[in-house]
Amino acid sequence: MGMSVTISAATDADAEQILKLQYLCYQSEAQLYGDYSIEPLTQSLDSVRAELTGGTVLVARLGDEVVASVRGTVDADGTARIGKLIVHPRMQRHGLGGRLLTAIESALAGPAKRFQLFSGHRSEHNLRLYRKHGYAQVSTRQVDERLTLVTLAKEIDASALATSA
Repeated sequence: MGMSVTISAATDADAEQILKLQYLCYQSEAQLYGDYSIEPLTQSLDSVRAELTGGTVLVARLGDEVVASVRGTVDADGTARIGKLIVHPRMQRHGLGGRLLTAIESALAGPAKRFQLFSGHRSEHNLRLYRKHGYAQVSTRQVDERLTLVTLAKEIDASALATSA
């Protein structure tokens, strides 16, 4: 490609690029479930900015372009909740999602005792990625006749995080 992808903390200046990328990336999810009113497609720019200040948001850049992003927060009980892992369609299937997942785990590992995330039951690529990174299904919740959310979790292995960072 000529340029390498770098991962770093997102800044407020990234909010608009993150929102546009999110809109692009969640089209396939909306199509998969027949629902274009899902939260990632209706989220406002102000809401993305609030997530930037209220949690940990990482971006992957190719030059100046944000090509992937992920968000995470740690609850009072020590559960790191990871969400909205998105990778530009042209950058998918090259390991960038896994790199970003490992990076957000490392960023949240200090205060966290476990990681948790969720995906739709038909999102096989996502579920496969999470399982490959050590996540196991802990619950399901039927949202409606089209969507069942699958919650996956893993306990923190501090020694594994130290060697992958």
